[in-house]
Amino acid sequence: MRIGELAERTGTSRRLLRYYEEQGLIISERLANGYRDYAEASVDRVIQVRGLLDAGLPTRIIKQILPCLDKPRQIYFPDATAEMLQTLEAERDRMTRRAECLLRNRDAITEYLDAVRAYDPAS
Repeated sequence: MRIGELAERTGTSRRLLRYYEEQGLIISERLANGYRDYAEASVDRVIQVRGLLDAGLPTRIIKQILPCLDKPRQIYFPDATAEMLQTLEAERDRMTRRAECLLRNRDAITEYLDAVRAYDPAS
C-alpha cells in the first residue's frame, strides 16, 4: 500500500510515517516510480509504535524492543544495557499504574451509567 493509504488507515500523518521509517521503526519497499510501498503488516506496526510513543517510550528504545513484539519471537539483545533495562522497567511500571487508573475510571463510569439507567429507565 502507498503512504497515503497507510496514513489514512492508521490516523498517522505522512510526515510521521516518513519519520518512523527514517528511525527504522517501519520499512517500505520502493517502487520503480520511487513511491513507498508498505506491507499490510505495517498497519499493525504503526499502531504499535504510536502506542509505545504515547506510553512515553523514546524511539531509540522502541526500535530495540520492536522485534519482541513480532511472532514467532526470538529475543536476543546482546547490546542491552543496564540503563536500557532500567528504562524499560520504569516504563513498564508506569504503564501498569496508568492501566490501573484507566480501569478504575472505566469502572467508575460504568457504575455511574448503571445508576443513571436504574433511576431513569428511558436512558
